[in-house]
Amino acid sequence: MDPVVTVIVPVHNTLRYLERCFGSVEAQTIGRRKLEVIAVNDGSSDGSGDWLDAWARERDNVQVIHQEPSGGAGKPRNVGIERARGTYLFFLDSDDYLGTDALRRMVAMADGEESDIVYGRIVGVGRDAPVDFRTTSAEVDLYDSPVYWTLAPYKLWRRALIEEHGLRFAEGRLLNEDVAFAVPAVLRAKKISVVADHDCYYLEGRGDGTNASRQDVDWVDQLAFVGEILRGLGELVPAGRERDKLMERHFHGEILSMFGEPYLARDEAGRRDMAAAAKVLLDEWTTEPIMAALPPRLRLRVHCLRHGLVDELTGIVRADTGRTLGPAHQDGERVYAAYPYFRDAERAIPDSAYDITSRVRLVQRVDSYAWDGPVLRVEGSARLSELDPAGRGVGVLLRRQGYTYWVPAETADDGTYTLRLDIGRAADGEPLPEGIWTMRIVVTSGELSKEAWLARPSDRLYDVSPEPRVIDRGEAGPCAAGLFHSAAHQHLNLDIGDTRRLLATSARGTVTRTRLGRVEATARVTVPGWPAERGEARLLLVSDRKTLTAPTTTEVDDNGRVAARATADGVAPGTWELQLRLVAGSFSRDVPVIESSGEPLRLTVPVPLVRQVRRKAARVVRGR
Repeated sequence: MDPVVTVIVPVHNTLRYLERCFGSVEAQTIGRRKLEVIAVNDGSSDGSGDWLDAWARERDNVQVIHQEPSGGAGKPRNVGIERARGTYLFFLDSDDYLGTDALRRMVAMADGEESDIVYGRIVGVGRDAPVDFRTTSAEVDLYDSPVYWTLAPYKLWRRALIEEHGLRFAEGRLLNEDVAFAVPAVLRAKKISVVADHDCYYLEGRGDGTNASRQDVDWVDQLAFVGEILRGLGELVPAGRERDKLMERHFHGEILSMFGEPYLARDEAGRRDMAAAAKVLLDEWTTEPIMAALPPRLRLRVHCLRHGLVDELTGIVRADTGRTLGPAHQDGERVYAAYPYFRDAERAIPDSAYDITSRVRLVQRVDSYAWDGPVLRVEGSARLSELDPAGRGVGVLLRRQGYTYWVPAETADDGTYTLRLDIGRAADGEPLPEGIWTMRIVVTSGELSKEAWLARPSDRLYDVSPEPRVIDRGEAGPCAAGLFHSAAHQHLNLDIGDTRRLLATSARGTVTRTRLGRVEATARVTVPGWPAERGEARLLLVSDRKTLTAPTTTEVDDNGRVAARATADGVAPGTWELQLRLVAGSFSRDVPVIESSGEPLRLTVPVPLVRQVRRKAARVVRGR
């Protein structure tokens, strides 16, 4: 039987990684019988070839090919393609390794969805993963998903796609040999899928600096090679929005990435040669949408390269790689990155190259919140990214059904703030009306303003809200007030007037009946903020037919603990439940009094003996 998957592994001087790499292939849950492993030893001198031969001798599904060093992973992979028999190909670098269930899951996706390419979740080990896939998808759109941002070969490829279009890796190159293969492959694929619910591929960052991506190259020649890739892309994708989105990725990854430390490492002549080579590509492919999508650090590079500003480019790259930038410049509603030569009349670099207004974000954190009488105190930090927090303004917008009220906060130069929201004055000096109020934090700097939902508190406060309480709003009278987090996004909301699920849900107490028939009842409940002078508490006896209100005396302490006591004579026979009625302004609640077991507190009053005798006599008379 032909194998389902051919795993192709180029090997060059990676002896210390081979056991982990090939061990991860052998451990695949898809099973050895469905796997073919082709290891191509590309002129290793560290004993890797001998290790591979020993490994293959004990396994009938492993073949080893030895060849002279070719100068990159491209030729070994191509040799593997020529020998492969599997329905699918998977390219595994010899210093990386697979998750145990990776190939089974990826093949199941490809078989079930008839996918030409399946991306698996990538995990960086000592380096960042190029893309963090979070959602498993049967089919993704190349132009509206992040899949094009990782063109490395470690994916599952349908071999028929590769052979139909004669796709091969560029040979003799340390960089982008895989991009030359992947670009036409992903553009010709009928369906691309993603497996994100399993860690499929572990990408190793070598601590010794020997990853191919960290080696020195002829950057002028490399730019010419990139130009060939881009021309191939241009032939397959017409000019317009879709091509621009793909080109943006190549501006980041293949053209402008070398204008950092590699550029600074060259002498002046070398820098000018690199700049001239890049100008050819940028003049051909740059569009306004691409420029707008690039961050200013890259936008400035493009401008300098296209206009021959090599010295200025060097200054900008030095400032960028040296992390010497200060706070951004602000002019009205616009914000500009603090790179050199901003508004330098001699250079005339346009403001648009520095503009980062669209990238300014509201960064916030809630550290604590608590009631101080009728005042909700919220403490945290809030600032606008890229800008100095000193001098900013912070406040909260309260919104409900067309009503909006603004409550400013006190701020400090270190980015922290304290919000004091007085329920009795929050509505432009008047009491806040009852209802559910959303809370939006607003940060301003000059004419620039950003707003967002008030953040979920930090992890230590997650799902911990201040106790709801009764708020005295002066002439408007007392009402209930509480906070809650929305179920979907944990946004903070303010509930004025209705906290039935949260405030005074039950009371504890006792109820007894003396030998003379007097009922004595007590109840205790804590209602934070309970107004001793403006609140009323009464004990109730409730049956299925009627409710009795007993004269009640109450005591209230400073912590809102309400103790009620009542007596009642002449309570009619039957079963009664004890309740505590609390009324304070618009707040009204009949609170069940419960036993320690949590059951409602009940009192059974028997029928008097004399009445029982009379009833029995009446039955006898009727019987005669």
